[in-house]
Parts: sequence; structure tokens; C-alpha cells
Amino acid sequence: MKSKRPVNLDISTISLPLTNLASFAHRLSGIAIFAGFGLLLFVLQTSLESEEGFESISKMMDNMLFSIVLWIIFAALLYHFIAGTKHLLLDFGFGETKDGAKLGAVAVVIIFLITISVLSALLWL
Repeated sequence: MKSKRPVNLDISTISLPLTNLASFAHRLSGIAIFAGFGLLLFVLQTSLESEEGFESISKMMDNMLFSIVLWIIFAALLYHFIAGTKHLLLDFGFGETKDGAKLGAVAVVIIFLITISVLSALLWL
């Protein structure tokens, strides 16, 4: 039996609500943290190993690409923390309605954008 439901195979025409995008970004930030954790451990181990290791890491920090990668890991960690806090509030029963979920997603995005802007400005001053 054939289904008479319309089938949309063009993914670019599908628009997801903000709540779905925020949840997807939370998962992506978790993946970025997991992937970047090895780099962060390498930087920590090398910098603590010896004075030469510390100097090599200091020189790596002057590289713009390396700084951007560290910033992305830091931003992922920050977003994951903020969105995770929202999920903890959901566990306590706050924002379980459809309107509450939308308000929570908007709050996560706004808090993240403000926080990452301020912290980025402080780091690069």
C-alpha cells in the first residue's frame, strides 16, 4: 500500500524551530568539547613538562589558527554549560511547556551571545 503523504527530500527547505536548533547546538558543542579535550590535555602536559615545553606552547599561542581553535573549544564549553543548566532546570520541572521550551532556548542563545562577546573582548584586550 502506497502512502499518500507528501515526501520532502530537500533538506534545505526544512526550517527547524529555535528549540531544535538549540538542542542540536548543545549536542554539537559536546562533540567539540570531546574532540578538543585531547588538544587541551596536550597543551597542559607540554606546558608543565619543562621550560622549553612552556616556551613552545607560548609560541603556539601566537599562531592565529591555534588561538581560533582554542576559542572554538572555549565557546563550545561555554555554550554546553549554559544549555546544560537549562536542561537541569527542565529536570526540576521549569520550562516543560512548549512556550517554556521556546523561552528557554531564546534565553540560552541570548546569554551565550552576551557572555561569549564579553569574555572574547576581555581575552583579546
